[in-house]
Amino acid sequence: MPTITLSGRQFEVDEDGFIQDPAQWDDAVANGLAAGEGITALTEDHWKVIRYLHSYYTEFGSAPMIRKLCKETGFNLKTIYQLFPTGPAKGACKLAGLPKPTGCV
Repeated sequence: MPTITLSGRQFEVDEDGFIQDPAQWDDAVANGLAAGEGITALTEDHWKVIRYLHSYYTEFGSAPMIRKLCKETGFNLKTIYQLFPTGPAKGACKLAGLPKPTGCV
């Protein structure tokens, strides 16, 4: 399995760069992965989405449906895509330390 190094720590990732152990996730991981998703700096809006996704995953063991993500963060889908150009599944979930979603996020 491939690995990446962020902030001096190594992480196993899948072929799309999603970390394999969500328990290893922290803010440094999100910041380290951001550039690869076309994000130069994480804003408060980014963190609102990232923290919601991570919290939801910790509680339920899966990513929320996109409708729930939009409702709970107060951002419409267009805004989510502006924040995360690669989308809520590939970009936002990756930065939140979730495994690659299999369904519709």
